[in-house]
This record gives sequence, C-alpha cells and structure tokens, in this order.
Amino acid sequence: MTPPRTSATPRLAPAVNLAAPARLSPLGWARWAWRTLTSMRTALILLFLLAMGAIPGSMLPQRVVSTEQVQNYYGDHPDLAPWLDRFYLFDVYSSPWYAAIYLLLFVSLTGCVLPRAAAHYRAMRARPPRTPRNLGRMPYSATFSTRASPEQVLAQARTVLTGYRIDGDGESVAAEKGYLRESGNVVFHLALLALLVSLAAGSFVGYRGNMLVVEGDGFANTLPSYDAFYPGSAVDAGDLEPFSFTLEEFQADFIEDGNLTGQAASFAAELTYRASPESPERDHRLEVNRPLSAGGAQIYLLGHGYAPTFRVTGPDGDVVFDQPVPFIPREERNFTSDGVVKVPDTAPEQLGFTGVFLPSATENAQGELVSEFPEPRKPVVTLTGFTGDLGLNSGASQSVYQLDTEDMKEIGDSPRLSPGDSWELPGGSTVTFTGVSDYISMQVNSDPTRVPVLLSASTIVLGLLATLFVRPRRLWIRARTGEDGRTVVQVGGLDKTGNVGSTTEFHRLSLRLRDRVRTR
Repeated sequence: MTPPRTSATPRLAPAVNLAAPARLSPLGWARWAWRTLTSMRTALILLFLLAMGAIPGSMLPQRVVSTEQVQNYYGDHPDLAPWLDRFYLFDVYSSPWYAAIYLLLFVSLTGCVLPRAAAHYRAMRARPPRTPRNLGRMPYSATFSTRASPEQVLAQARTVLTGYRIDGDGESVAAEKGYLRESGNVVFHLALLALLVSLAAGSFVGYRGNMLVVEGDGFANTLPSYDAFYPGSAVDAGDLEPFSFTLEEFQADFIEDGNLTGQAASFAAELTYRASPESPERDHRLEVNRPLSAGGAQIYLLGHGYAPTFRVTGPDGDVVFDQPVPFIPREERNFTSDGVVKVPDTAPEQLGFTGVFLPSATENAQGELVSEFPEPRKPVVTLTGFTGDLGLNSGASQSVYQLDTEDMKEIGDSPRLSPGDSWELPGGSTVTFTGVSDYISMQVNSDPTRVPVLLSASTIVLGLLATLFVRPRRLWIRARTGEDGRTVVQVGGLDKTGNVGSTTEFHRLSLRLRDRVRTR
C-alpha cells in the first residue's frame, strides 16, 4: 500500500520591518563630532599625541635652538635630512601638524573641562546624599544602642563630624567630606588649559633669536645682529628690548683624564652689559644654567667654538680682509671644525675659501691630520681656495657657512697653516692665519608670559597633589527608638576611592559617638 499523502500548511515568518535607519542631519553630525571631540578619551588621546610629537623635537636638532647643528645633521645624513625636513622635524614646535594637535587639544579641554567645572560647582552647593535605607550594606557599618534620645544622638553626631558637610532629616544625619579631590581634578585641567593659553600667547608676543659672538666683540639687540630670528606674530622691530653686551672673555675647561677625556667640564663667559642705553654698565658671568636677564629678555649660553683669524693682502700689499671667522664643529669631542672665508674686496676676481680647523692637530696611524683634544693647544688650519664670483650681488640670500662655487674656479689646497703662517696664492695675494679666538653661540628669549606659565604649571602640581591624596568619603548616622525603648544607632560609611584607611576613621568616629552618648 502506498502511504497516504499528507499536506502541511507552511508557516509564514513574522514580518520584519527592514526600513533603513534615519540618517543624521548635518546638525546631528556636528553634535556627534563635538561630543566626540570634547570627551575625556579624546583629550587623553590628543595629549598623548602631543607628547609623542615632542619626541622628535628632543631627539633631532631644532632650528630655533641651533641652526649650526641642523646644518651638521645635513652634512652627516645628506639623504635622510631632506626627508625629515619635509615633515618639519627640524621645526617641530612650529610645524602645522603640531599646531593642529595643539589646537584640537585646546578645544577638547575647553569643551570637556568647563562643563565639568560647572557640574562640580553645583555638586558642592548641593546637599549630601540622603541616608540609604539599609546602612548594613555599606562597606563600613556599625550598630549600637543607648539610653539617649534620638535627638540627643543626632546632636552629638553633628559635633563629632567636624570637617564634614552635614545635612539630615528628623531621624538621620548625612555627612560628606573630600570634595577637594574633585576640586583638584578640575583645577588641574583648568590650569592645564591656562598653560596652553599662556604658551600660545607667548608664541604671539614673544620672540627668540640665535647668534654667534666672538670673544672681544659686542652685540646690540637689533634685527641685523641675529643669525636667526623667530618673532611672534605680534612682534616687530620696535618691540625689541634695547640691551647690549660685550663678550670680554670666554673660559672653557675640559676633562683631561679617564674615559671622559675631551668632554667639557665647564663653560663661562664674562660679559659687560647695559639693559638700556641709559642704564649703567654691569658685569655678568654667563654660564649654561645661569642666563643673563636684561630688559625682560633672557640670554642663554648654548655652546662655543673657535674662530680662526685670517688676514688677506692683495697683490699690491693692501689688506683687504682681517677678521675672525667662526668655524662650526663637525664633532664636539675634539672640535674639528669646518668654515668658509669669503673675501669680496679683491680684484679682478673675488676669493673664497673652505677650511678645516683642528685645535690640537696631530697625525693618526694612517698619516691623516686629526685633532686629539678640544683645547687649542696646537691649532692648524687647512684651506681650499677658489677664485671667481661669490654671488653676493645676485640678490639671493646666502649662508655665511656655505660657499657657492658654481661660478668659481678652484685654485688648490693650502699647506698646513699654524698661527703666523702664510699661503701665497696665484696672482700675488696672500692669506695669513694670524691666530684663533673663542666664540659662543647664544639664544635670546623674550617671553612676557613666563609668569603665567609658571603659575599655571605650579597650579597643575597642586591640583594633581589634591587629586592623588584627598579621599572623598561619606558617612550616615541613623537613630531610631527600638522596641525596648532604647535608641538604636546605625552608622554606615563609604569611601569613594576604596581606601581601607577610611574604615579606621569611620570606626573611630563611631566609637567617639558611642562614648559621648553613653556618658550622658
């Protein structure tokens, strides 16, 4: 037999609404972006990015500190340096990407901290939380009975809870303490915001400048005196403090024994300065950690080097050049230095020289000339001469530390020149190495926002200390008449930070309250 045929009615699945969710309007996207930007998570991420962005500024030479070190880096890494420069890694703190992080962090903190400060202000003015129904569930709880009335117990509780904000109803007292922790948190972030504002204001109204000053020369705080100048957006030439100084003497001491041989032990420059043309002349010993303050500006000693002095005489015997020329150290262990000498006042063609200066010259095992110590014990200069057009009248700016030899012809290498030695050039000119002087590299920093920055940084520390060491805690005391006519007192305590030290404090307060009501 064939089985009977059966038929089943298929079940239909419940209808599902597959309508697409509503899209956000432009205003909705703007609100979402603002909430995301002003969240504490975003502020922390931006603060981390700001710290990460500062790492290249501490590892790589920066133009605002020393253009010479940047040039040395170009010489040591000719392939890598241009790529780093494309990403502003030699000008980190003035780069567009660092400024973008800085601005976003400022906006994020503003949108995050100000509402939080307002909420904390309202919380400080509000009453302590109402007494929970079951105090036995608190992290700390205690119960005892007394013959004193509930009113007497609550009155004594108010005297015991000194330092607490107290509120209560007819049968309980609510107390709270430690609001300074959240206050410190808010103060920390507000001070951080003030620090960002102060630093930003300093970049507008302040300026920095770098220069080299040879021993015996002077400096006046004018734009042409700087080798590199970085003014704020609101600074012009008339805003420079009218100070001046003269480098009278420079002293450098080097370690002579042990593994640190050749390293600097101390740098010191003796200056005479005037804070203004009308001010009396004063003396100052400029050291690495002892800047000169003049007219509101700070003058810092960054480093030092050597400036060989050359005298160039023409074929007719006239002196056409006689001055020291700063050479830039290619390495700071023994101060082997490179420099350029430009002599434009010669005819029919101008003269130019690239040179190497060795403070304590000697020959190594390969017969190469090297410097064995940074102090000028046996100074030697070697020059390579060029003749032609220096390009000084082309209108294009030139570095005093580079020689453009495109329109010049090489005339050969000099012998090893010690102080007093001369090199006769083809054509009758003579170059004489007459001696060597010290020079110092310096930075002038004028920042009218130094005091606000200091106050903001100090406030940050104070706010952080309050956040770390203040413990917010709450205590409730309830007093009710029991079935036996005695007053049952319940105590409950809560430390919002989970610190076990508060349990001891709560227990001590409970014992003090019990002793007071029992003695009545």
